[in-house]
Amino acid sequence: MYDSEQQKQYENLLKAFSSLTKLFSDNNQPYLEYRAMENIYCKSFNAINLAREDGAFDAKIGDIGIGLKTFGIKDNSVEKVAEFNKYSYELKKLDKDTLAQRLAILRNERIITATNLHSLTKRIYHCIGRYKNELVVFETEYPLIDIGSLSHIKQTDKSLFFKDRDHEYRFNFSKSVLMKKFSLEQSTIISKIDIKIFENPYDAILRLLDLIPCSVNETNHTNEYVILPLYSTRNKHKKEVQERAGLNQWNANGEKRKRKFGEIYIPIPAKVRDLKKDFFPLRDISFNLKTPDGSILSAKVCQDGSKALMTNPNNAMSDWLLKKVFGLKEWELLTYEKLQNTGFDSVKIIKLDSLNFEITLSNLDSYEDWIEQEDK
Repeated sequence: MYDSEQQKQYENLLKAFSSLTKLFSDNNQPYLEYRAMENIYCKSFNAINLAREDGAFDAKIGDIGIGLKTFGIKDNSVEKVAEFNKYSYELKKLDKDTLAQRLAILRNERIITATNLHSLTKRIYHCIGRYKNELVVFETEYPLIDIGSLSHIKQTDKSLFFKDRDHEYRFNFSKSVLMKKFSLEQSTIISKIDIKIFENPYDAILRLLDLIPCSVNETNHTNEYVILPLYSTRNKHKKEVQERAGLNQWNANGEKRKRKFGEIYIPIPAKVRDLKKDFFPLRDISFNLKTPDGSILSAKVCQDGSKALMTNPNNAMSDWLLKKVFGLKEWELLTYEKLQNTGFDSVKIIKLDSLNFEITLSNLDSYEDWIEQEDK
């Protein structure tokens, strides 16, 4: 998957960043901030950076989804693989056996949804283990939890422990975090990198100013975006996907004709239309909508007040979002419970220019968070 030149650049960048360890720590174990590791990986291997999506994968190369991890190596390195803060109230009420099964279901749903979203056929973890003055780069499988083989389920005041056929997991109650044991014995070692840690990293950084010219004309441009909920916002106290409208419009009681499965739309709430009046093209003007797997859908805003986002053909959105991403069968209703299980209940629409947009999934409660931010 990696050619020799890419691998060389990757290792050189890891050496350079890790050599600055004493900016952050007095330890002889190299310090490598996880965001830096993600960016170095993506730059070196021309990977698509997915880390800001806060989904199951941090990067993508072709049809391979990659989870990126960096941690100090111990005999039993247990690292965070998922966070379930939105479910903490529900999870605290479950007995240990039911909790282990529920965590496995939630974890698997997120992996499957992210796999479908990005049209992936393979998953791996790419890890950097940190030893004294050394980095060990290794890769290991990225598994679903085998629900049928859950065993060794134990609970303490702070954590739940369980295993499946091949792996060990721990759930931390206070942080609502699921962790997985990573073992070099179950992994493929790619390289071992000796790290020289600068005693005085400050001088090294100052010397860079003479070596690398800085451009004062560089700008940090961020594309405008909106968040659209996949549920109705009419009831402020309960989120639900309407049974006969929006993503389930195909189920509407039609007096003139029977609707076909796939006739759906994503609601554009009045609040969004008020905050971002000129975000979308005018009603019924077609524009391109790019999905995370690279497909281009023909889309437009429709209905009175431009309150619906639809595609042409109408079922193109359904084929991508309902069937491929969420894995629904024909004539199966989308429910808010299904959205909760996947960890996504909204979509993010990014505006590239007046007729070109991108769409991707957005996390639970992201619509409310975005509205609150825009209202400030």
